[in-house]
Amino acid sequence: MDVYDSVVIGAGQAGLSASYHLERLGIRHVVLDAGPRPGGAWQHRWDSLTMRDVHGVADLPDGPAPGRSADRANRAVPAWFGRYEAEHDLPVRRPVRVRTVTGDGGLLRIDSDAGAWLARTLVNATGTWDRPFVPHYPGVETFRGEQVHTHDYPGPDHFRGKRVLVVGGGASAVQFLGEIGPITDTLWVTRREPVWRDEFDENAGREAVARVLDRVTSGFPPASVVSVTGLALRPQEETAARLGVYDRRRTMFSRVEPDGVRWDDDVRDPARPAFEPVDTILWATGFRPAVTHLAPLHLRSEHGGIPLLPGTADVQTAVTAARDPRVQLVGYGPSASTIGGNRGGRAAALAVRRHLTDRLVRLDR
Repeated sequence: MDVYDSVVIGAGQAGLSASYHLERLGIRHVVLDAGPRPGGAWQHRWDSLTMRDVHGVADLPDGPAPGRSADRANRAVPAWFGRYEAEHDLPVRRPVRVRTVTGDGGLLRIDSDAGAWLARTLVNATGTWDRPFVPHYPGVETFRGEQVHTHDYPGPDHFRGKRVLVVGGGASAVQFLGEIGPITDTLWVTRREPVWRDEFDENAGREAVARVLDRVTSGFPPASVVSVTGLALRPQEETAARLGVYDRRRTMFSRVEPDGVRWDDDVRDPARPAFEPVDTILWATGFRPAVTHLAPLHLRSEHGGIPLLPGTADVQTAVTAARDPRVQLVGYGPSASTIGGNRGGRAAALAVRRHLTDRLVRLDR
């Protein structure tokens, strides 16, 4: 079987950045992408999300991002990714869904539904989209209404005439409420008190990423983005704010019943009803890193996360798995953003080169 210097899993922003830099360094590699076409997770975003709505998409190296416009993000970004792959002749193969990565002697074996690959190093850029998280509440299986996760959000018109419970305290929850609140009845609950911010400058951004780095270098799972950045209302959400849409229930419900959710007396706000009837539960409860295929490598710590080595340049260049330096994780922890994915992609390519160089030095001794 042919042996590659590196295999990249995932062709989203982080994977494309890593492939670009591997190409520039002359490192023979292949990119395995599960999707049938370019676009990463962007191709699955809801139709109402436009390029004006997204929080910002960083440029790829030698590839300017689409600007702010009324274009649908789930079309504009995938088209850009597709052009980028073609213009830079990146070695992307799809659809290839990776099942497991194992150690095969001194090499890594990547098994998929389309065959197997051997590689000296691995860049994992699988993101989170394939692992939507829904918390379990007693009685949830008895609910007679509709349950929808961010992963399958159908757009605001779907919810007209329904009473919608939005669960979650992240940016998606705020955006959904901003879309749904003006056209139907909504109720918002979050586990944590939302932290609102007016501005988020570069210094605040560095602080936020540093806090994420502290967690992952200690072996804890990455925290949600808004837990370190806070939430902001954009102009399109101001109408919803004036309608009181963001006036949330301050405690989580205790259980789900066939026609709604209920709070026990010891946790509910006495000024609010113990039971709230709802037609739909919209779980804006986030995602978990899609890294189960790496389980055979035993990269996780006792805290449940994959610890990373500190970066060599800045916090967003922390990409190397502490327990196996052959493995780089891009889009995980401090590099889990479009800007971080770009920086992490370059850092991963440089780490791959260092590992390959060190390997040659060891073989020459």
